[in-house]
Amino acid sequence: MRLPFIAAAILGLLLAAPATPASQPTNTPGQLPMPLPTNGAIDAEARRLMAAHDVKGMALAVIDSGRVVHVAAFGHANVERGLPLTTDTVMYGASLTKTAFAVLVLQLVDEGRLDLDAPLERYLPRPLPEYEDYTDLAGDERWRLLTARIVLNHATGFANFRWLEDDGKLRFHDAPGARYGYSGEGFYILQLALEEGLHLDVGAEMQRRVFDRFGLNRTSLQWRADFAGDLADGYALDGAFEPHDERSGASAAGSMDTTIADQALLWAAILRGEGLSAASRAELVRPQLDIASAHQFPTLAPDTDPRGPAIGLAAGLGLVTFTDGSGPMWFKGGHNDWTGNMLVCRETDRRAVVLLANSVRAELIYPEMVRFILGETSMPWWWEYHYE
Repeated sequence: MRLPFIAAAILGLLLAAPATPASQPTNTPGQLPMPLPTNGAIDAEARRLMAAHDVKGMALAVIDSGRVVHVAAFGHANVERGLPLTTDTVMYGASLTKTAFAVLVLQLVDEGRLDLDAPLERYLPRPLPEYEDYTDLAGDERWRLLTARIVLNHATGFANFRWLEDDGKLRFHDAPGARYGYSGEGFYILQLALEEGLHLDVGAEMQRRVFDRFGLNRTSLQWRADFAGDLADGYALDGAFEPHDERSGASAAGSMDTTIADQALLWAAILRGEGLSAASRAELVRPQLDIASAHQFPTLAPDTDPRGPAIGLAAGLGLVTFTDGSGPMWFKGGHNDWTGNMLVCRETDRRAVVLLANSVRAELIYPEMVRFILGETSMPWWWEYHYE
């Protein structure tokens, strides 16, 4: 369930943002990025904003020139038990999983095992509606148009999840490829194609090809017993407690458990171009499908906003791109009612901020936090933080 009132809170925060602290460098449109604030200044700002907005736990990493320059954690993994959040605490990665999965998909493209633009039916042993989870699509041949690129561009035409439909059934609202509309359902289908057609265990492949490759020792798409010793529970906007969900099945749409230390390593490696050919690394962040929607959520709302086209807002592969005064940028969020994650990257200087929180209230402070670290950007917070 989405939180219908958090959007108004964030909009109010953006419109009434406090003056930039004197210690923070700022960029103006067209200027080269300014130097980063000191680690001490970043930590002080994080603590200030967390205290002002009652954020229970938050962790951050800063990457510069493709290298990790700062990793820190603040607050609690579990408030009731007084357990501190550390840089090695296992947190829910949520939809940051989607971008990591896109890296795996591009590795398969590099190996010639997958074509981004081939119909997924090529990889399925039998028609999609013959699988138990997809009988709703029987009689609608548009499923044959689905490709890996369309899934990763969030252009399947599905709702985010079928349970958001009035009758709980999966259906096309638009022809595949016609428009951007965020959907986890498409990722399930692409995962099915890899498992059924290429005979891959997606959880195991993500572990071997992505997590282990980049030294992510406490990251997995499936629950591991060793995570239990240092684990973050979740907190809703009103502070309500939710225990960490032990996900037994690997899901390309969002089952990643991880730590901020691991996420720092992952995105630094990707910014450096490791693990992919130069062509695939460029394809990951290339603007591929224009986004004109007024907000990311609700996913299929017809409203448009000229601010998106003005910054070249577009879908990449499992992420969203835009053009800043300093050059191309991209981002990816991850959210549920108790989790708020955000990754914002600037290609020009391979600089990024990674933010993980076990308190969804952290989304109230992310615009200010990213601004403090990266300076003024064209990051479309108005589009990202609007909820069903």
